[in-house]
Amino acid sequence: MPASPPRTAARPADLYRYPVKGLAGQKLAVTDLAAGETLPHDRRFAIVHGASQCDPTAPSWQPKRQFLQLMTDERLAQLGIDYDDATEALTLKRDGKQVARGLLSLPIGQELINQFLNAFMKDPRGALKIVSAPGIAFTDKPEKLVSLINLASVKDIERVTRAPVDPRRFRGNLYLDGLPAWSEFELVGKELAIGPARLRVVSRIGRCAATNVNPATGDRDLNIPKALISGFGHADCGIYAEVLAGGHIAEGDTLTIA
Repeated sequence: MPASPPRTAARPADLYRYPVKGLAGQKLAVTDLAAGETLPHDRRFAIVHGASQCDPTAPSWQPKRQFLQLMTDERLAQLGIDYDDATEALTLKRDGKQVARGLLSLPIGQELINQFLNAFMKDPRGALKIVSAPGIAFTDKPEKLVSLINLASVKDIERVTRAPVDPRRFRGNLYLDGLPAWSEFELVGKELAIGPARLRVVSRIGRCAATNVNPATGDRDLNIPKALISGFGHADCGIYAEVLAGGHIAEGDTLTIA
């Protein structure tokens, strides 16, 4: 039975966004939340494969199988990224060294990224193309949500795996420190405050084989869904929240449970 969280329970220890679905996260010190939105530029882009039913000339939200994703395309984890909001420049890195760079606001910049991805992935499904669409976030759910991961719960999973579990496997936006393990599930239906921002927790997050991929190496070295089921009787880790009121938040801000 998860412990009930205290009224003032936690702080976001780390903030992450994932500008390109399936690629590495980008660590942030601060960010601005807006009502009804994801973190700015979170999953703004996705990579369409040749067998996708998503039209790259008019992309729309689609289930994750229509795009490259870690669950099936673990080689993506070998790439680091930098994304600049102001210029829309995407830089791809491997082993810390730049391997591609393009301005995604320009067709030629998109093509530079496409050329690298096709050479790097060698996807048998056909040509890869990076896509975006106004107002669309290519998250796993059609709703625009923020994901929160309890670091204590991730630590508790290590009792079952008997191996270190990198929290980045869960690709969360806010990594919370200060909550008892698994107490985040008691927050479903409740409202949270982080500085001026207000969020409502809407559901637990079910986990798939994407979490089996080591974010540092790209190896499938653990079976996280199996560990969750065998150790805890469910395959969930983390919670989704809807932003009700926006505001500026930062690492270390106090999270208050209403």
